[in-house]
Amino acid sequence: MSNETQAETGTDNKTETRGFETEAKQLLHLMIHSLYSNKEIFLRELISNASDAADKLRFEALSQPELLGDDAELKVQIDFDSENNSITVSDNGIGMSREEVISNLGTIAKSGTAQFLESLTGDQQKDSQLIGQFGVGFYSAFIVADEVEVLTRKAGEGTGQGSLWKSKGESDYTIEAAEKASRGTSVTLHLKSSEEEFAQDFRLRSIVKRYADHLSIPVMMVKPNYDKPETDERDKSESDDKEKDAKADDQAPTDKADKVEKEIEYEAVNDAKALWTRSRSDVKKKEYIEFYKHISHDFEDPLDWSHNKVEGKLEYTSLLYVPGRAPFDLWNRDAARGLKLYVQRVFIMDDAEQFLPLYLRFMKGVVDSNDISLNVSREILQKDPAVDSMRSALTKRALDMLGKLRKNKKDNYQKFWDQFGQVLKEGPAEDFGNREKIAKLLQFTTTQSEGDVQDQGLEEYLKRQQEGQDKIYFLAAESLKAARTSPHLEIFRKKGIEVILMTDRVDEWLMGHLTEFDGKQFQDISRGELDLGKLDDEEEKKKQEESEKALEGLTDRIKTILGERVNEVRLTHRLTDSATCLAMDEHAMGSQMRKIMEASGQAVPDITPHFEINPAHPLIERLDKEQDEDRFADLVEILFGQASLSDGGQLDDPGEFSSRLNKVLLQLQ
Repeated sequence: MSNETQAETGTDNKTETRGFETEAKQLLHLMIHSLYSNKEIFLRELISNASDAADKLRFEALSQPELLGDDAELKVQIDFDSENNSITVSDNGIGMSREEVISNLGTIAKSGTAQFLESLTGDQQKDSQLIGQFGVGFYSAFIVADEVEVLTRKAGEGTGQGSLWKSKGESDYTIEAAEKASRGTSVTLHLKSSEEEFAQDFRLRSIVKRYADHLSIPVMMVKPNYDKPETDERDKSESDDKEKDAKADDQAPTDKADKVEKEIEYEAVNDAKALWTRSRSDVKKKEYIEFYKHISHDFEDPLDWSHNKVEGKLEYTSLLYVPGRAPFDLWNRDAARGLKLYVQRVFIMDDAEQFLPLYLRFMKGVVDSNDISLNVSREILQKDPAVDSMRSALTKRALDMLGKLRKNKKDNYQKFWDQFGQVLKEGPAEDFGNREKIAKLLQFTTTQSEGDVQDQGLEEYLKRQQEGQDKIYFLAAESLKAARTSPHLEIFRKKGIEVILMTDRVDEWLMGHLTEFDGKQFQDISRGELDLGKLDDEEEKKKQEESEKALEGLTDRIKTILGERVNEVRLTHRLTDSATCLAMDEHAMGSQMRKIMEASGQAVPDITPHFEINPAHPLIERLDKEQDEDRFADLVEILFGQASLSDGGQLDDPGEFSSRLNKVLLQLQ
């Protein structure tokens, strides 16, 4: 925010004019001039903010009940003035101090603003729906308003400690001290001349019913007067009497406006009952969807949800959702995450991370418990055995929900996997007890997949395995193209053995903790010596033994050239088309893990590969007959360089490699 301020000091109430920061100006310009395809979302966001303010007050009142005073019925109120073309959304929630107004309204969502601007697609409908997810919902008011006023007073402060914030959505805003009789916040929108539809009762009610019917506090509006005036001649005398009374009122010194004010009656427009407390049979699909959008600030529908009430030793209600798209901070493991926690329907905290493990951080929802103390904090939650029991049960429920989604709605599960699959792969390392459940949810590309979609599960792989196959074969590579062209696949392709192709950075780490599935061991085909077990035939084994004897001296000659750059030189029968390849020890760190560690600044141990040669390849036969030691060395270095490149590695000295290759090519003339 700009540090430049102007102060009007002509009265005791100082008025400051402050400039918005650069990103805020961009955002405001966007709101005013671009995001107008779905204008009604401004009311959804303002009501959501008001609801959050009520939740925060309810929580603070647990330790400071005096904050509620004689106004304990929390609510949101919407008033409109058709003549002056304005709307006011008020709440009697926590309110804001002057410093909080400057922090919350002047800097515009802080870190969320930049990510919001970066996430825009150019599609007005989609971009306008992003507003809530990035915490910039308040500013959607400028889509329909020329000017916005915020009058607020923090709970616990005096009537003279209110603040009045005003802005026309341009380069600056003003803030001044103001009187406010009650705590809470009132946001008044002075609508643009083209937006008078939003200052109409029916329009506002329809928006509230659509977006806020699920809120646990009432959204109040003036009760319409549906009484029709009488026009019968028999009532003429009564009408004349009313005219006389009206004239008398005009002459009386009483305040007529006060009389009208006393006659105003408000009613709740929404259902005003916490959705998760209702029976599942009473909640409509659209209500579940709108509630999800409220708690997640996501504009897309959830892929699935599970609403469950537990009774017995522990009593709690949970409502879990599977989102359809990843949030912008998914990969920030330190970002706020978790379920909304309520205790006996009293809001406690937004991001209670104790109820689900980190690998399920994408899950959204609510948990409402009767077995946790109301005076709860994050520290207390970490030590509460009831929380541990609920965490275990909610984790299994979430995994079961994903399992049913995969079984019954393949297309939806594929959408989930494309968004969150890599996060779920963190599970086997973090949650040993549910490792088998998580493994059933994993999806990969295999050598039998069409295209590059990760749509094959481990259960499907086992159904297709060959008779006598006792292992699950996989290969980790930098890309799918590199995996499909890897020389390690050659013998498997020849024998028609399916191999799982792993290309995500997290895959090697995953396989370090997922050693078996359904009783079958996993085998990395690029590690150790190849052993196909019963899939090998006896005739092939005899040929292998004969070739090994014939080329015993060649491996020693090659090892002399390569020296300590390789662990050993050995013959292999995993190759059918390539001359050479590199293989790692069974427990050596793979290239994916090395790159992850290097990127995080950690020391990476030196790893020496095995250099394997294909005894049936013409180049190896030619190499064995080479008598010129210089040429022999050149050929060995070229073959070793090719193997390094095929394995996804880099050449230590590309210039020298090119020189050797050119030298050998010239000798062919």
